[in-house]
Amino acid sequence: MNNLELNNGQTIPQLGLGVFLVENESDLKQSISNALNDGYQHFDTAAIYHNEAGVGEALAGSDIHRDDLFITSKVWNQHTTYDETIAAFHESLRKLQTDYLDLYLIHWPSEGYLEKWRALEDLYQDGLVKSIGVSNFEKPHLDKLLASARVKPAVDQIETHPYFQQTELHEYLTKLGIAHEAWGPLGQGKSGVMSDPVLTTIAAQHGKSVAQVILRWHLQRNTIVIPKSIHAKRIAENIDVFNFSLTPGEMEQIAHLDKNQRGSEDPNNEVWLTNSLTMS
Repeated sequence: MNNLELNNGQTIPQLGLGVFLVENESDLKQSISNALNDGYQHFDTAAIYHNEAGVGEALAGSDIHRDDLFITSKVWNQHTTYDETIAAFHESLRKLQTDYLDLYLIHWPSEGYLEKWRALEDLYQDGLVKSIGVSNFEKPHLDKLLASARVKPAVDQIETHPYFQQTELHEYLTKLGIAHEAWGPLGQGKSGVMSDPVLTTIAAQHGKSVAQVILRWHLQRNTIVIPKSIHAKRIAENIDVFNFSLTPGEMEQIAHLDKNQRGSEDPNNEVWLTNSLTMS
């Protein structure tokens, strides 16, 4: 496992397990058990996923020491104030059965994100979370945040895959020293990227799957990845990406696949952001 150093000196395992939409408790616990057996240490959840408690039970029931795990959660959009954010954080701690988080993120740049960031800064200063960051923030959101921030975000978790490479934002994050973390790194199974002929050819040349090639591409861009799966074979396959490298030519081929094809919500869609305030 590669570990990346964040801008505050903390380290993060470059590959983890995402649990978005995994609400079935049996599937969730089995996935985490399989992941731990395969060497995963990094687990990414969120309040809106409605599975923090299941993640907490699965990790607490393992024989892995808490200090050897990296746990991320996120505050949801309905919490718009400082006090609500503090309360939401402590509820996440309770459900996850831990007294600290390794990373806590603002889930979307919705109403109140400057107040939420002030809360995250205080949680960080109090030692309750080792690193703080944002999710789905683009350049205008980051610029507005940084204008008043006391602590620079350590991570920006954004949708990224070969058909939606976020090249400009990736370069901006690199310039700022903010780590780029990719959610939906395999295109969420709906982009068509998994059957792309260029990726299929590269995979065959390395004796790897298309998913492994995509994850390797992310890693070689210095991106953190959190592929989600409930299937034991795929969980094991997804972490088996540290024993080969893509050539500069192959990286260039993949760079040309970008279609600017977003597969989920747009952080600039103010109507959706407003509607999300009532989602829970």
